[in-house]
Amino acid sequence: MPALPERMQPGAAYPLGATCDGIGTNFAVFSANATRIELCLFDPTGRREIARYDLPDYTDQVFHGYLPRVRGGQLYGYRAHGPYEPEQGHRFNPNKLLLDPYARLLHGQVRWTDALHGYRVASPRADLSFDRRDSAAAMPKAVVVDEAMHNDRDRRPHISWDRTIIYETHVRGATRSLRRVRANERGTFAALGDPWFIDHLLKLGITAIELLPIHAFVQDRRLTEMKLRNYWGYNTLAFFAPEPQYLSEGTLNEIRAAIQALHTAGIEVILDVVYNHTCEGSELGTTMSFRGLDNASYYRLLPDTPRYCINDTGCGNTVNTAHPRVIQLVMDSLRYWVRTFHVDGFRFDLGVSLGREAHGFDPNAGLFDAMRQDPALARVKMISEPWDLGPGGYQIGNHPPGFAEWNGKFRDEVRSFWKGEIGLRGALAGRLQGSSELFDHQGRKPWSSVNFITAHDGFTLNDLVSYNEKHNQANGEENRDGGNDNESNNHGVEGPTDDPAVIEARDKTMRAMLATLMFSHGTPMLLGGDEFARTQRGNNNAYCQDNEISWYDWKDATGEHGKAMTAYVGRLTRLRASHRSLRAPAYGRGTEPLLPGIPGVTWHDESGAELTQDDWGFAVARLLAVRRATPSDNGKRVDVTLILINGDSAPHEFVLPTPELPWWLRLVSANPDEPERAVTEPSITIEGECVALLSATVKPESA
Repeated sequence: MPALPERMQPGAAYPLGATCDGIGTNFAVFSANATRIELCLFDPTGRREIARYDLPDYTDQVFHGYLPRVRGGQLYGYRAHGPYEPEQGHRFNPNKLLLDPYARLLHGQVRWTDALHGYRVASPRADLSFDRRDSAAAMPKAVVVDEAMHNDRDRRPHISWDRTIIYETHVRGATRSLRRVRANERGTFAALGDPWFIDHLLKLGITAIELLPIHAFVQDRRLTEMKLRNYWGYNTLAFFAPEPQYLSEGTLNEIRAAIQALHTAGIEVILDVVYNHTCEGSELGTTMSFRGLDNASYYRLLPDTPRYCINDTGCGNTVNTAHPRVIQLVMDSLRYWVRTFHVDGFRFDLGVSLGREAHGFDPNAGLFDAMRQDPALARVKMISEPWDLGPGGYQIGNHPPGFAEWNGKFRDEVRSFWKGEIGLRGALAGRLQGSSELFDHQGRKPWSSVNFITAHDGFTLNDLVSYNEKHNQANGEENRDGGNDNESNNHGVEGPTDDPAVIEARDKTMRAMLATLMFSHGTPMLLGGDEFARTQRGNNNAYCQDNEISWYDWKDATGEHGKAMTAYVGRLTRLRASHRSLRAPAYGRGTEPLLPGIPGVTWHDESGAELTQDDWGFAVARLLAVRRATPSDNGKRVDVTLILINGDSAPHEFVLPTPELPWWLRLVSANPDEPERAVTEPSITIEGECVALLSATVKPESA
């Protein structure tokens, strides 16, 4: 490395972060309240500090400086000087090495020690005390990255929302046990781009994978001491840097290559991002980055007692996304992942927190406004988890146009219906039609409802039909953690069984729920591994299980049962793709006749009669038929589907509604091996706990 200069040049206040021009590097970091910020350079091991510079200029609340002869690969961190006044919300401590919020790549990992705290942990004055120990040895270092090269050969698939089928998965867990890839690549982006894994997704009909957090995160101290690990990754340290363990060779090109391979196969990539809180925790947490650079700007603090963090996230702190520089941070991060890696969308963890202003949740909050008008984000998918733990935290259906939302009502009510609860026929009808009562306003479309039965947080589909109770003992919290309301049904035996009757009953319920998911309007999301009945052994909160509990067991996928389940899911997705009436791109009012006697949607009972208002109020009814009609082939034909749902345990005969149509039986969930056939009789018998699909294609003039 060439000799370093004695002092820095003023450089530029924009862009933020470390920007290498091939000759030197510009460093810029925001702080509204610091009095001085030092840049610390480290040797390639990250253990020895080799130089320290004051950032020489301060413009528009940005400290900045340019350092010639510093190029890609250089390790660095910051130290911030300023008032240590916790009662006023200020926690500056220059003894703490701070990670650049705009770090693109990290070297090393957090090594837990009390020195990571800005206060003396054992002091009776707690966080009001001041700790003088240097934390550099325990901190990862940021790496200067040469300007990213854009891959012009990579073309995003741009899958329309109505054709989107999401597969929620985990970079590490999806391939950690996939023995067909090299050992050092398992659980990394390199394996995610493996042709075998991509072919598996294509067989399922998946059009997008949604990856649990890939931003660099911290292994919680409590979990580390318990010899557990933060597996899910909802503990972000850096919003621009990937999690190092997901890179087999430590280079960013590995991410680009995996995304390009998925794009080539027509599969989009959506990132689960956590901008609502950081790994630094509450006021009793660590000082690793944001807290040390400007605690009062980056975090929401109690207005009357700013010593304390507002904790709307349940994770100790809440990022202050109403602050303009924090909005800039989030927007710069989103644009970076879109422009540099060509990601196709984002799922926002605890999305309500991102829309919180001083008066509460606001769909017109500044960050939402910034996202909606940004050209770089105009064609990517935006999905919000529409709740947090703060006041008025459940905001499903209340996000601004342009956002899809995880539909927790779909999950809960579909689970409850197939569990056998009564009084849910009307609720099920609403979910089948894209939850229009929640989303049909301001021009929003059915895709706004992201429908799911299972997700990373909770039981897998197999466990949903195999356990009545959670079994989280491996988490070390005496089974107190995780949700207690799972709406699950073990079908008479808790956990694994060899009883063929119980196994068949469980399979029937899984197939019925999957059919409900795929035949509902909205955007279906499948939890990775559910296609081959993956189990987490009854653990419904496997956030700390970086082991066989969470990793996909691909031996199950290649067994007879796994292959059958996978083939069934692929059949469902092909049916959805083939019938426009199963994936309506817009809300219809259902009253306009597309064919004589056939409006857009009608609801029937088992006699074939249309349901009346009184019928909807019949609480014990568990039979339902919905007929949908949608123009296809540019209006030359009408695609008509008839979904017959038998939520009872016994078989029932369904009379087909009039007028008579040339029906074909496409699928019977209780008997997936039944071949497709023409239906020539006026009625059809449907087994208990079953979903059947019939379809007809009609030319308007022939009706």
